[in-house]
Amino acid sequence: MSIAKVGQPAPDFKMSVAKPGDTAKTVGSKVSLADFSGKWLVLFFYPLDFTFVCPTEITALSDRFDEFQEIGAEVLGVSTDSVYSHMAWMGASREAHGLGEMHFPLASDITKEVAREYGVLIEDQGIALRGLFIIDPSGILQYGVVNSLNIGRSTDETLRVLQALQTGGLCPSDWKPGKALLNA
Repeated sequence: MSIAKVGQPAPDFKMSVAKPGDTAKTVGSKVSLADFSGKWLVLFFYPLDFTFVCPTEITALSDRFDEFQEIGAEVLGVSTDSVYSHMAWMGASREAHGLGEMHFPLASDITKEVAREYGVLIEDQGIALRGLFIIDPSGILQYGVVNSLNIGRSTDETLRVLQALQTGGLCPSDWKPGKALLNA
């Protein structure tokens, strides 16, 4: 078993997904790391469907999905719930504590293998911490951050870090697109 390390190839995965618009008959297609070859991937883990902090993060990412697409990135959410739970949550409106309209798939790591390989599995609870990983088009893990269960992640910061990585240069603290890079 490989453990995710920045600067190393990202651990491979193959998981079933619930995609926007899936039905009980179509849910469960597979997704693998190879499906994202040649693209940037924002891979994020969250603890459970139908909880409190998770939908704030997931809907924030979904609402800004076009911004990720504009810079050549895909987004994939992962929890240890089943694809059927994901599908039900995606089918519930935001007013009813669901996700509503989504723009990217949610993967099921029901075996917990992927969360374990990315170092975010809470073994005794069988759920994932809030881990976010950015994988480059060559499959190299370029960024990883793990949050406590009760703290949501920032979509602005995720986009900023992704854009900084895409420059290939030296980005100072608080760098934003359009600002100068450091000279070596």
